[in-house]
Amino acid sequence: MLRTLRSSAAVAAGKATRVASRLRGGGSALPGLVVEKVDPAFLAHALADLPQGVVVVSGTNGKTTTTRMLVAILRGHGLRVFTNPTGSNFTRGVISSMISELPLSGRLDADVAVLELDEAHALRFAATVRPTHTLLLNVARDQLDRFAEIDHTAQLLGSLAEHTTTGVVLNMDDSFIARVRDQLDPGVAVRWFGVDPSIADRLPELQEADVRFDDPAQAPDPEPSTGLLAPEDERTFRIRFGDGKDVGPLELRQRGLAAMINATAATTTARLLLDGGFRADSAEQALREVTPPFGRGEVIDADGQPLELVLVKNPAGFTVALGTYGRTPVASMIAINDNYADGRDVSWLYDVDFASLRERGVALTSGVRAYDMALRLQYDDVPVQEVEPELDRALERFLTAYRDEPKRIFCTYTAMMRLRRNLAARYGLAGFGEE
Repeated sequence: MLRTLRSSAAVAAGKATRVASRLRGGGSALPGLVVEKVDPAFLAHALADLPQGVVVVSGTNGKTTTTRMLVAILRGHGLRVFTNPTGSNFTRGVISSMISELPLSGRLDADVAVLELDEAHALRFAATVRPTHTLLLNVARDQLDRFAEIDHTAQLLGSLAEHTTTGVVLNMDDSFIARVRDQLDPGVAVRWFGVDPSIADRLPELQEADVRFDDPAQAPDPEPSTGLLAPEDERTFRIRFGDGKDVGPLELRQRGLAAMINATAATTTARLLLDGGFRADSAEQALREVTPPFGRGEVIDADGQPLELVLVKNPAGFTVALGTYGRTPVASMIAINDNYADGRDVSWLYDVDFASLRERGVALTSGVRAYDMALRLQYDDVPVQEVEPELDRALERFLTAYRDEPKRIFCTYTAMMRLRRNLAARYGLAGFGEE
């Protein structure tokens, strides 16, 4: 009885805070913070007894996109899925996301929860709610001021897997992730995803060399349940399984090899969750309809011309972005912030090769580290036409100067959120103001 009363009080406080926060234009994580203060055990109560369990998606790159794909596949199979849709991947963000859906009893009415969680917060979450399933995507150097070196990130993800009760999906092409299998309890099912050997030479574009297996013999052998990405061209691919139940061929709305790998990871995880109920045709249809999360390869109609917003946050991610989006020279802007959510240390920019931008150059650099970015480009002989640290002014100049041609903005997280709000207000886009 006391447990129910405390949860009811927490839900009521969270709903009131959510209303007040929206009226004042505050952040979406505040209601979750209030709920945690009222009831520290709230998450465990809210997520208890979901029929299909609790799935955590974590890793350095691709969490938001992969989570969206996995949710789409599960919903395409008729499941009621709760997720943290705004990409707020801290525990308080998860709570804030569910407040509007919760009755006063505090128990979530869903079949399964699929949660994107930051590497560090995923482990804190697991200490309160043990996930039934975990999907681990990759390890790369990211926000060293928060996570320290790459080994520490790998340890965080390994500990998350150790807390998982039923099944874990691992990236067979990332040695740090693949080694997690040795940390699991014997009763925990393991599934793998990766790329077809024919395109393995393209992986250095997606991961840093020090996370690959030095000896190919150390890599895990594919099993019948392993999902292997097999591209047919730059836009079309198939996900092959050893048991012959392939998915595809299909084409995503989001471009690039990274998006295909994310789709392979999501599909492999869905097969594990759904078991014999998995249907390839339903997965294909769901994946074809998934739109990119805003700011992650999203294409906006800006005065009749495409404007791509591309999130970048570490060397591997920026390298992938340049490989995917930088091959076609268009008017480009780069916006770099060093706020907490971006990572304070931006020295990682010196591990990115910007040579692909030389031909057209960069129209503007902007954000808190606008001048640092311009200096970095100078070292790679990439011309920069203008430096404007203030994001709104930079965007206005960029849109005006290149009104009649395609455009692209590479941006860190908080810069992306600021620019996305501006673009949403200007062009009437969905998702305005969400974080």
